[in-house]
Amino acid sequence: MGKNQHVVSHGERWAVKEEGASQPLAVFKTQGEAWERAKSIARKERSEALLHGRNGVIRTRNTYGYDPSRSKA
Repeated sequence: MGKNQHVVSHGERWAVKEEGASQPLAVFKTQGEAWERAKSIARKERSEALLHGRNGVIRTRNTYGYDPSRSKA
């Protein structure tokens, strides 16, 4: 499973950052563009894409691959 991809505000733009990275992978004009890129990377990496609002709070997340929170105990 690859590293999770986060969409975060980056000044007046939106960035896709790999979890734990200090620098963004890419910066976009709109949140929607960044979200599409993050989901694409997460699908390939079999990880999660997390969408943060301007306040930093996670608004939504998509899991691609194994999701332990959905498995039966």
